[in-house]
Amino acid sequence: MPIKSLIRTIPHYPKQGIQFRDITTLLKDPIGFGMVIDALAQHYVDQKIDKIAGIEARGFIIGAALAYKLGLGFVPIRKSGKLPAKTVGHDYALEYGADRVEIHLDAIAEGEQVLLVDDLIATGGTAEAAVTLIQKLGGVVMGCAFVIDLPDLGGSKRLAEGQLKPFSLCEFEGN
Repeated sequence: MPIKSLIRTIPHYPKQGIQFRDITTLLKDPIGFGMVIDALAQHYVDQKIDKIAGIEARGFIIGAALAYKLGLGFVPIRKSGKLPAKTVGHDYALEYGADRVEIHLDAIAEGEQVLLVDDLIATGGTAEAAVTLIQKLGGVVMGCAFVIDLPDLGGSKRLAEGQLKPFSLCEFEGN
């Protein structure tokens, strides 16, 4: 069963013209969800990784399961005001607005190798903001893993140009 076939498309969400790729249909399927985690784990099992960082909210689901599978710690990167301890933040633009992400100041130690995980890469703004936070703490982003790539929006190309090694399990054309 291809992973892509378990992902639902919702037209015009959250605004007109956006084709939202909804992974909740994938997550509710135990075989499909397992395939995602196993495929990502297989890709990264032989690489030096100290921690996995996941971007709110669906990146938490994929990232935490992958961290467990690989025997690693998990670090949440959240929207502004959601983390209880001292944080560092970064503002960024995304394909349908602007936002801010934050990370705890003690989440990553100097020199730690971090794999960034999210459900989808579109324009790359959110991923680049998360990378900036990891680097501000002294972490080294050794790769960026996604379930879905929207290559027409250029995010994976932006990450690759920045030597950030994007990897995804499937692609959808268009936006």
